Amino acid sequence: MKPKPALLSRIMLRIYRGFGMMLYPFMGPFLRLRANKGKEDRKRRYERYGYPSTDKPSGPIIWFHAASVGESMAVIPVVEHVNSLGISTIMTTGTVTSAQIVRKRLPRGSFHQYVPLDLKPALERFLDHWQPDAAIFTESEIWPMTILELTQRNIPRILVNARMSDRSFKRWKNASGLAETLFENFSHVIAQSELDAERFRTLGARPVEISGNLKVDTNALPYDEIEYNQLRTRIGNRPCWVAVSTHEGEEESVGKIHSTLKKNIPNLFTIIVPRHPDRAPGIAAMLRENGLKVSQRSQNQNFDGQTDIYMGDTIGEMGLYLRLAQVAFVGKSLKSNGGQNPLEPAMTGTAIVSGKNVKNFRDSYKNLLEAGAVRLVSDEKMLAANVEYLLRNPQEREKMQQAAFETINKMRGALNKTNRALDSYLFPLTVKRDLEGLG
Repeated sequence: MKPKPALLSRIMLRIYRGFGMMLYPFMGPFLRLRANKGKEDRKRRYERYGYPSTDKPSGPIIWFHAASVGESMAVIPVVEHVNSLGISTIMTTGTVTSAQIVRKRLPRGSFHQYVPLDLKPALERFLDHWQPDAAIFTESEIWPMTILELTQRNIPRILVNARMSDRSFKRWKNASGLAETLFENFSHVIAQSELDAERFRTLGARPVEISGNLKVDTNALPYDEIEYNQLRTRIGNRPCWVAVSTHEGEEESVGKIHSTLKKNIPNLFTIIVPRHPDRAPGIAAMLRENGLKVSQRSQNQNFDGQTDIYMGDTIGEMGLYLRLAQVAFVGKSLKSNGGQNPLEPAMTGTAIVSGKNVKNFRDSYKNLLEAGAVRLVSDEKMLAANVEYLLRNPQEREKMQQAAFETINKMRGALNKTNRALDSYLFPLTVKRDLEGLG
């Protein structure tokens, strides 16, 4: 007789927990290796074991977790709302990049720490110290031990701005028993779209409601005005386009396109912003081997009228790079699958071009495409043609930019819906805060 799915899932989770306990003593070398590669903060590695970054404040506190920069920026307005109610927050992130940016933008009354490993000793240490009154995760952050440990402690578990990619949904469906065991432990799921909501319901989550995308309700990316003016003056009247969030293979395509377009636009200026800045030295070397003159911002290398490619390989300056260009190509869409967030260039007023592989941001692209605010291309040749056309036709760029602004305005509202959905969890904490104050 085969074991029932629920029993099999519990067995699998026990194995996962036991395997994690075995691995825990060996995590030091692993984290040191990641630190050597720049993927861990060497001075703050202890936080990954659950050791606190600071003392716990008095009163109620909510734990927020966001994996990446984009997810962190999207949820910060929710953090601000919680703080405005007099409730403290601890926010965890998983990457060095997100930590550097988040710490600068978190509101007063909020603390930052690296997320603990999804291993029982680290989680217990983290939760014993912070004792959160609720845990709010973003998009698709689903860690088995974390969810189960929170459930065991009766701490509400909420997923906001939730999305489920085609690939993830397929994987979870193939492990439906395990999925139900985990997803039924969420107290509340607030999804980006009807499709996302239906997928979470299929996997066992209840209740599930729809808010829209929190990323639409954020402000346009910030930038340093002094730096912008200096770079804008240096670029002068050169036609400029930017390739942002590029992945392996796409930088080579951008370099080839630059060389092709330069025959018709001799003073063309191209900016490349790789998704992972640590890849920049290799990218720059490859471009130089192909006969292009490259300057790297991270190395303080100034550019001149002969520079072909400017490498935007710094952290937290995407708003600057987007504002310098008239046209933006959004990466992970030409040579990789899934796409990247098109809302950031839409908010900063650049005409947007993307590859057709954008399923991870399906709804955003659908809305922008219907409004004529984005162009999708299938290959290098088509990308080159569209970039050249848009650089030569300012009226078409302006038309796309206006369509993008109007689309963004129509898509707004997710923040208010999310905050309303969280009210049933937040109101009791305001009462708790007041009672503790009286004590």
